Amino acid sequence: MREEQDFLGKKEVPDEALYGIHSLRAQENFPNHTAFHKEWFSAIGKVKLACYISYQSFKNLALKEYSKHELPFVFMEDSVIFALIEAAKEIAEGKHFKHFIIPAIQGGAGTSINLNINEIIANLALSKIGEKPGTYSKIDPIEQANIYQSTNDVIPTALKLALMYLLKDLENAINKSRKATEVLEIKYSSTPRLAYTQLQEAVPTTYGRLFSTYSDALSRDWWRVSKSWERIKVVNLGGGAIGSGFSIPRFFIMNVVQKLKEISGLPISRGENPNDITSNLDSFVEVSAIMKAHAVNLEKMVNDLRLLAADISKTHLSIPQKQVGSSIMPSKVNPVIPEFIISICHHVYAQDQLVTSLASRSDLELNAYLPSIGHALIESLKLLIEANNSLEKNLLSDIKIDQESSLEDFYKSPAISTILSPLIGYHKAADLAKMMKEKKISVLKANRKLKYIEEEKLLNLLKPEKLSQQGFSIKELL
Repeated sequence: MREEQDFLGKKEVPDEALYGIHSLRAQENFPNHTAFHKEWFSAIGKVKLACYISYQSFKNLALKEYSKHELPFVFMEDSVIFALIEAAKEIAEGKHFKHFIIPAIQGGAGTSINLNINEIIANLALSKIGEKPGTYSKIDPIEQANIYQSTNDVIPTALKLALMYLLKDLENAINKSRKATEVLEIKYSSTPRLAYTQLQEAVPTTYGRLFSTYSDALSRDWWRVSKSWERIKVVNLGGGAIGSGFSIPRFFIMNVVQKLKEISGLPISRGENPNDITSNLDSFVEVSAIMKAHAVNLEKMVNDLRLLAADISKTHLSIPQKQVGSSIMPSKVNPVIPEFIISICHHVYAQDQLVTSLASRSDLELNAYLPSIGHALIESLKLLIEANNSLEKNLLSDIKIDQESSLEDFYKSPAISTILSPLIGYHKAADLAKMMKEKKISVLKANRKLKYIEEEKLLNLLKPEKLSQQGFSIKELL
């Protein structure tokens, strides 16, 4: 064991640990096991890397203009800077995550996150210059690893990077789901079905039209998610504690975001008013709302499919059978994929409420609840990516519709009489529907008895392609 000290006292730390006293205190203070997201951890590594490279550039520029004796402070040795750079690269690659011991639910606006990363980087850097972990007289987690940084600009900037990467993944996942619904829309464009309003049979339509509603909804979701980058691409890195850049070199402030842009490959930009970005988290609320809107569309779609495939339904759509549905009832299969996706959607709704309520708690210059907000956002994104992947792979790809029996039952539904209202009027159409229901006969047989319309004209009106048209023209009724 090694002994570490801060102004609160001393603690023993395992010799091999890359974390230190600050991390141990936080672990004790926040006794929960909610796992911190590795995506955020890696993004912090990228932010730290940009900071160290910008520090090196600042040092090189300063030493060109001033001698060491003229400078009001002493720069780190190049060997130390390079060791920090290499350590940050490893964090950016997701390495050493086991030494990150801070839970996702915590207090302190993310200070514990930043200090844990600083300790890992400092101790990694120490090993690279031949020193043991904890030799902070050589490389200190705050003096060196945190140079020209604050929790309040590093952690939210890293969160935005993590979100942008995941938003791209979600965008791609939604697009796959959308394409799968388009395939079904084309395949069943002329397969007739009855629409349902308030779960009661309504007017005639087609399965193609139904799938077109899902495709269009997913197209809107894809567009909104693709635009989410615009909401969060502006960062406050270089702004320090409140966004003012207090005690940070102006060169560093102007250079570090551009360097991070190059490292991350993301279209981030420095905010014109970093104080605003530090204090107000409404951009996260907006992104959360976009995810919630997508979840609403997902739930609507899979719940529809769950209803249509239910045993109590009279439709002819079947969804893939994925696993045994009962430990007591033989051959029972449950709609587990729709249920899985609906469960995810409700997690997203709950997390959107959390983001909304905690984002409103930005007191004056800072929001203390950024860790929980960030955790909820990343969790929702990852869940929605998983939902879309399962939707496309386990549900949409193998939906089947019995087109022959669908057409047969279609003609037997009293609701089909609606299509005749423009020609024979509402009351005669109601008589037709009543006879169909009472005698359980098709619209063709009922019309032969009542003789309301020529059979050839009726057959023409009932063609599946007619059901896909918007409205009618007089010519079509002649």
